[in-house]
Amino acid sequence: MIYELSNPVAKTLLNHLREKKSDALRFRHIVQELSRLLVYEALKNETLYDQTVTTWQGEETFGFIKEEDIIFVTILRAGLPMIESVTALFPNASSGFLAMKRDENTHQSILYYDRIPECEGKTVIIVDPMVATAGSLCDAISVIEGKSPKKIISLNIIGSPEGMAVLKQKHPNVEVFIAHIDKKLNEYKFIIPGLGDAGDRSYNTMN
Repeated sequence: MIYELSNPVAKTLLNHLREKKSDALRFRHIVQELSRLLVYEALKNETLYDQTVTTWQGEETFGFIKEEDIIFVTILRAGLPMIESVTALFPNASSGFLAMKRDENTHQSILYYDRIPECEGKTVIIVDPMVATAGSLCDAISVIEGKSPKKIISLNIIGSPEGMAVLKQKHPNVEVFIAHIDKKLNEYKFIIPGLGDAGDRSYNTMN
């Protein structure tokens, strides 16, 4: 299932990302804020488990998300601001990292780094800002599926209709939460209108 945020706050933040004048610091900040909105939506039906804590009036039992059963996985490097944001919310969750490079001629992704903890029986949440052809995201999902997670969720900032269609066809059981689905891909497989290269803009590595 694919869920697109309708919140006007999310749309406003996203459109600030599109502005060329947004520098790297502001760009990362907005990505982090959108990541929080996405994870709030993705986990809104999560089961709460009782946990006893010490309050100002003594010990009380309250419901908490079981953070230890969550693994956040990012696709380097564009997803780094996203994983920083969501792991700040859930400090007891684990983190995993995948590195892929897109071949600019074939537009296919190549996996060259896999550092993901034990996933069996856990909820794995992939954070990746942009879904263009969905090649790298589909490859990441395939890698994680081989590790026997309980569930896979994908959090994304923007995507193309073409990428969403590929994702839905190849991985129909993955829940996708995305801030906005843009108009199309151009002939170079870039999202239109898009927001540029998220990794470059986050870390001032543009040529």
